[in-house]
Amino acid sequence: MPINITMPALSPTMEEGNLAKWLVKEGDKVKSGDVIAEIETDKATMEVEAVDEGTVAKIVVPAGSEGVKVNALIAVLAADGEDVAAAASGAGSAAPAPKAAAAPAEAPKAEAASAPAPSAPAAAPAPAAVPSGGARAFSSPLARRLAKEAGIDISAIAGTGPHGRVVKSDIEAAAAGGGAKAAAAAPQAAAPAPAAAAPKGASDEAVLKLFEQGSYELVPHDGMRKTIARRLVESKQTVPHFYVSVDCELDALMALRAQLNDAAPRKDGAPAYKLSVNDMVIKAMALALRDVPDANVSWTESAMVKHKHADVGVAVSIPGGLITPIVRKAEEKTLSVISNEMRDLGKRAKDRKLKPEEYQGGTTSVSNMGMMGVKNFAAVINPPHATILAVGAGEQRVIVKNGEMAIATVMTVTLSTDHRCVDGALGAELLQAFKGYIENPMGMLV
Repeated sequence: MPINITMPALSPTMEEGNLAKWLVKEGDKVKSGDVIAEIETDKATMEVEAVDEGTVAKIVVPAGSEGVKVNALIAVLAADGEDVAAAASGAGSAAPAPKAAAAPAEAPKAEAASAPAPSAPAAAPAPAAVPSGGARAFSSPLARRLAKEAGIDISAIAGTGPHGRVVKSDIEAAAAGGGAKAAAAAPQAAAPAPAAAAPKGASDEAVLKLFEQGSYELVPHDGMRKTIARRLVESKQTVPHFYVSVDCELDALMALRAQLNDAAPRKDGAPAYKLSVNDMVIKAMALALRDVPDANVSWTESAMVKHKHADVGVAVSIPGGLITPIVRKAEEKTLSVISNEMRDLGKRAKDRKLKPEEYQGGTTSVSNMGMMGVKNFAAVINPPHATILAVGAGEQRVIVKNGEMAIATVMTVTLSTDHRCVDGALGAELLQAFKGYIENPMGMLV
């Protein structure tokens, strides 16, 4: 029987993607785990693995196709021993099978460096099976196959993998306990309420009438720009922002940074690390959230999500938009580890090679435009975060110390907070903790 390969869902909100490239051609034999295609989302280019073995009988969606819907048929495999021509002629005759949905492979690791920039929306994890009840159960390809073989309704299982993903051990536990049997016995999942449509701005025609014909060109929005627009409109409409600013003296931090960089061991003739001010800002923000745990939260309608670690998203400018790779458990990492991790994440962000779990989630964000000469600004919160720190340039200013004028290197930072869960006094407490680490940076080393 022909095996349908369908467009995988690379995040819970993904509805369509671009089929950038096929890495196989009709007649090629593939086995489970082979990379067969590349799919572009609004944030990254993901490699896609085959789940089943067989021969590529027909490529239904050609390379370069845009707007391919999730679960749409994109290719057909002929199983071992099956007539390839017959499988190809029957392509599309059956409904797309979630079993055959391809899985994204891990993006190759890369080295290098990148500077962070303004804030970006994030997407989320792994491919999904579509259970009979209509709700997506996020699961590994192996878990979906085992569930099918065991007659288990995967949508009835609470996953223990990353971000609630159903994995092999969950299926084995369900099978051993005799639970979550067949979809026919499972209650129909309630259809989710439709999301409220974001209000539209002026129509294209109304705007274009204001300009002389021939005086402009139209550049269609790509998926990334549409996602950024939707996420930030949603944030400003639903999150009650308020802003707190503070000035931080940087002279002690700059001196410590120079000492640490000078002391870096050398590997193959190059220093093992090169700390930036932004690396130290990330660490200071993580430690401040550790010290003020009531600010390390996310809002939901029924409960406050209080996070156990500070996962700091760092806004990075990439061609056509922004993305926020995340330094996980940043409060536990040394400055050199944070620095090298950010170099790798930043490079792969620009190459659109980040995996969804590397830019999805997080508990706060840092957006640094200081290297662009910006003195201060207020950033837009990226839900589900409750805070984002906007970092301005360090510059020499005249300050008053002990009643006398002095010169110091000063940086203005502005904390945007979600007033539903971080009140004014709590936001000020968080900023004071951050300022303490910036102005007394030795505290970040102990």
